[in-house]
Amino acid sequence: MKKLSLRARVLIGTAVATTVAAGAFGSLSANAAAPAAAPAAVTADAGKGNLQQSTHLTVEAATKAAQVTLDAAKKENQRVSVAVVDRNGNTIVTLRGDGAGPQSYEAAQKKAFTAVSWNAPTSELAKRLEQAPTLKDIPGTLFLAGGAPVKADNAPIAGIGVAGAPSGDLDEKFAQAGVASLAK
Repeated sequence: MKKLSLRARVLIGTAVATTVAAGAFGSLSANAAAPAAAPAAVTADAGKGNLQQSTHLTVEAATKAAQVTLDAAKKENQRVSVAVVDRNGNTIVTLRGDGAGPQSYEAAQKKAFTAVSWNAPTSELAKRLEQAPTLKDIPGTLFLAGGAPVKADNAPIAGIGVAGAPSGDLDEKFAQAGVASLAK
């Protein structure tokens, strides 16, 4: 075995000593006394109007509504995608029916988001484009028939969007079937 030069042995020894020292320092630092305790968490006072309660669909209810919607389309031999979003526009569930077009998945989500955002069916919102054509420029929206809001006490809590049928009227009819299933 070849002997290392004095220089190589010094460098290796220095590297080992540095590594051991760093480990010891880290160990000591980890065991050092904890800094002063952080202040206790502040709680919001509900009596002062600092809190607001909101209603959300459960995953179970959203899945049921999506399946009823998909089944309504199937009965009419339509291949669609269905999306259910919460009040904030976050997708809860999406079902892509057998044979649904690739564009239908995203379009269904956008229709659901649009319906819940404006608390109105997207067929009605599409008519508003005549007075305000820049509405269509809002990201994530789609102003075509096929989206329906889900309401509780007339406030939007979710949206159901359908895409893929040959007409938006059919898409919206199926979305409304999903909304109606939640009332049962």
